[in-house]
Amino acid sequence: MAKKKKATKKAVKAKKSANKEVLVVASKVKAYVKSKGCMCSSEIIQAASDMLYCALDKAMARADANRRRTVKGQDL
Repeated sequence: MAKKKKATKKAVKAKKSANKEVLVVASKVKAYVKSKGCMCSSEIIQAASDMLYCALDKAMARADANRRRTVKGQDL
């Protein structure tokens, strides 16, 4: 019998984030990192976008909890 391969956490995360559109401007992120004297990997753009999705989801939940449909800076 063939064994089923278990999906790793990294593979599951990559699959989830593959469905989402990138929310950050890659050239701006890379330019900022470079201006601080560092280099960035190719993974940083997707990771930054994933973090932004998470922050926005939390902000929307906070606005909803406060009975608002408008997400404000204070929600972040």
